[in-house]
Amino acid sequence: MTRGIVALSLLMVLALSLGGCETSQSVTPVEQNRVAMAPWSDVVPPYRLNSGDKIRVSYQRTPELNEVVLVGPDGWIGLRAAGQVEAGGQTIANLEQSIAKAASHILNDPMVTVGLEEAGGAVVYVGGAVRNSGVYPLGRRVGTLEAIFRAGGFDPEARMTKVVLIRRGEADKPMLRTIDVRDFAGTATLEDDVPLVAGDIVFVPRERVAEVGRWVDMYINRLLPFSRSFSYVTQPSTTNGLF
Repeated sequence: MTRGIVALSLLMVLALSLGGCETSQSVTPVEQNRVAMAPWSDVVPPYRLNSGDKIRVSYQRTPELNEVVLVGPDGWIGLRAAGQVEAGGQTIANLEQSIAKAASHILNDPMVTVGLEEAGGAVVYVGGAVRNSGVYPLGRRVGTLEAIFRAGGFDPEARMTKVVLIRRGEADKPMLRTIDVRDFAGTATLEDDVPLVAGDIVFVPRERVAEVGRWVDMYINRLLPFSRSFSYVTQPSTTNGLF
């Protein structure tokens, strides 16, 4: 996850150029493989650590080795007992296991607890037909519409009825849903907005979007740590598709 932040910032620019391709036909993503988008779930996924997060590592039997560390720009942390451990993209539970395994070369059956002290790496990604595509800190409860406003708001050609939200689900598979923000754009009440979680991607399409499959493939398969065993292509359709 951490290695993709810089690339994702650049990708926002590419997403704008992709969104500019227009066609008079609607475009429907078509699954090529059996494994595709996971069914959407509103269950909040476990937080995955990122560069800038501050964590506390505690050892039950050897508290003198306890320490607070910052996840580095490369996603790794350095610990006295465990050495270098990759933390970026890991859940708290997975990192506890990784640290325990790495520390076992000097500790006998270490019992490790990891706590998130500060979620400095909690971000969301906003791209497409917005004024300022980029990476934005989450910090507190942020809804989809608020994230778009943070990105400068909608471009005139933005399709507000089909805002795309992509979230990392179980087994690193992406979930995708579309959100109609037009109805509550005037009031922007917290009750109506869809809350985001760390790592969410918000993409605002244009009125007519071409090569949706190419964008999804670029965004998910190449730059984000999702399962890469799926891909999409697009085909013209006379019925209402995703976009």
